[in-house]
Amino acid sequence: MGVSTKEQVGGTRPAPQAALFDVRVRVSTRSKLRSVHALLSAVVLFALPLVSAPSAFPQTKDADLTNQSLEDLMSIRVVSVSKEEQKLSQTAAAVFVITAEDIQRSMATNIPDLLRMVPGIDVAQINANSWAIAARGLNGRFANELLVLLDGRSVYTPTTGGVFWDVLDIPLADIERIEVIRGPGASIWGANAVNGVINIITKKASETQGGLVDAVGGTIDQGFGTAQYGGNLHNNTSFRAFAKYLNADHFPNASGAEGGDGWGLSRIGFRTDTDFSSTDSLTFEGDLYRGREGEPSVEIVSVVAPPLQDVEREVNLGGGFLEAVWNHTSSSHSGFSLQASYSEYERNDFLGETRGTSAIAFQHHFAWGERQNIIWGAEYDYSQSRTVGSLLIALDPPNLNTQLFSSFIQDEIALVPSRAYVTVGVRVEHNYYTAFDAMPTVRFAWTPAARQALWLAVSEADRTPAETDAAIRSYLGGFTGPNGPVALELLGNPQFGNEKAITYEAGYRISLAEQFSLDLTAYYNSYRDQQTTEPAAPFFVSTPSPPHTVLPFVYANLMNGESYGAEVWANWKVNTRWTISPGYALEQIHMHLNPASLDTTSVAAAEGSSPVHSAQLRSHFALARNFSWDTSAYFVDRLTDPIIPSYTRVDSGLTWQWKNKASLTIAGQNLARDRHQEFVDSTGSAATTLVKRSIYAEWAWRF
Repeated sequence: MGVSTKEQVGGTRPAPQAALFDVRVRVSTRSKLRSVHALLSAVVLFALPLVSAPSAFPQTKDADLTNQSLEDLMSIRVVSVSKEEQKLSQTAAAVFVITAEDIQRSMATNIPDLLRMVPGIDVAQINANSWAIAARGLNGRFANELLVLLDGRSVYTPTTGGVFWDVLDIPLADIERIEVIRGPGASIWGANAVNGVINIITKKASETQGGLVDAVGGTIDQGFGTAQYGGNLHNNTSFRAFAKYLNADHFPNASGAEGGDGWGLSRIGFRTDTDFSSTDSLTFEGDLYRGREGEPSVEIVSVVAPPLQDVEREVNLGGGFLEAVWNHTSSSHSGFSLQASYSEYERNDFLGETRGTSAIAFQHHFAWGERQNIIWGAEYDYSQSRTVGSLLIALDPPNLNTQLFSSFIQDEIALVPSRAYVTVGVRVEHNYYTAFDAMPTVRFAWTPAARQALWLAVSEADRTPAETDAAIRSYLGGFTGPNGPVALELLGNPQFGNEKAITYEAGYRISLAEQFSLDLTAYYNSYRDQQTTEPAAPFFVSTPSPPHTVLPFVYANLMNGESYGAEVWANWKVNTRWTISPGYALEQIHMHLNPASLDTTSVAAAEGSSPVHSAQLRSHFALARNFSWDTSAYFVDRLTDPIIPSYTRVDSGLTWQWKNKASLTIAGQNLARDRHQEFVDSTGSAATTLVKRSIYAEWAWRF
């Protein structure tokens, strides 16, 4: 018997009938979903705008990226590739930018749904409050090879490796843009940025002046609301403060009954931006949140507890952060920044964890001569984790304090000014489990003409062990053997090493005409020392009673492999009113075990947890009288481990804008089918329910 390589926390796979303990699932009882008397009767057709005459509508200015030619796009500046603003034409990476305008037109009510528009990003909803999100494969609830940042602050949790997407719920109206890098970013951002980096960048306080009231109500999103106000404290300081609330209903389970996964979350937050002078600025921001989300409850019959002990699965959530960033400009060619933050969260799930993390980072950039731009920096993180554990899962030791030291340097060299650039860089880290680690990169960008760009890159990135890799102790099941009771347990391995990847990438951007632009990326990943789950020697224990034999499984680094694929997206301005944006991603993953491995599940899990094919098609059409019509379709190929059929998601919405002061949107989500399954969490930490069709209305008012 083997256990999936990504099974790390929060539960177990179904086990044989246990003599020592038995696990039975019972859905917690909550109010039924109120009946919906009317649903949208048909899917909005993309081709319908063709019958409308463009000359019948007043001309409006195109504001978002989807309506710009590639020549305009190449002048857009991004910061996530090198931690410094640079033109997209000089960027040797697969970058996709979700703008504020894209967010407004997306019909999305949360960040995971926004990410569906990015080719190469696999977004799968597990239930009403949990998602599995990965870049370029290897998906799972805790997809540990994708690094996610909020204003440059990591929200990756070192306990499980991955992101709790349910609590990454900031007001969408405050997001300036989301920069998504498909591919490694470890040479700048550090370990775990193996297959991608997502950097959510919020707006300056000066860009959110005045009041905002945003209210959403619908069949699934039953009550969403944001109240915000921004102003000036004095001539050089801007501020905003907000309060946000959400209440989401349950999804149905496979039998059609209530899934018990409804949830709610409340958040308050603020941001201030102060310009002390023309050379110095300070940003100070933070938030606090509290929430509660449902999961099926579990009854456990165990030798270490009275029979039928009920483990409550109404999970309480809490946390927040404070962050300060000082930026200093020494000259037009030099400057530095200092960033300090403290973040904390608590979750009373099976693991029962509280974690607090302090971080401080410094970076400095300067021009060296006329053709070199150097950026370097250092970072220190200190994190404290406290866990309670349960009969299903615990950590040994339950409490752990860790430190992370890291530094990086990168040199961008202009081989031909404004035409050809080569970038070399490396990041060196010292972490708690595997000590020193170096992650280098070499990138080349060439713009032979104003409407063309070619880039190449070779990078190495590592995924360092999570706390669960080294310290987990999870009960998998039990049975009665010929010599008495036998317990199956998953044990962490303190000697578990880094998972490594070398990535080769090539990209091409071209504008075939003012109305059409294309971005194409191809890549090849070579994976080494990937995680497997290996059977170990049985041992006998006398406690907890009765005495029994433990049949353990432990983590090891005994899998290698490769993946390759391509990502393409385009913008087509059909006419002055209508823009469509198609995208497509292909990925093939091939893994194989080392001869010493006895694992039976990790290869299938790695190869089958992400779709081979996925596609997107977004349409924006400007109608008369300040109306606009947006439709998005997302196709996701089937998964093979476990088998989940392919599906197509269609979202469509009609928006009326009044004098840039107010807007009303009526939208439908998941219109293609009433309900469908997207992902099964192999860890057992999140029960799978069926994503349901929904409609909602949103009213936003600025004053």
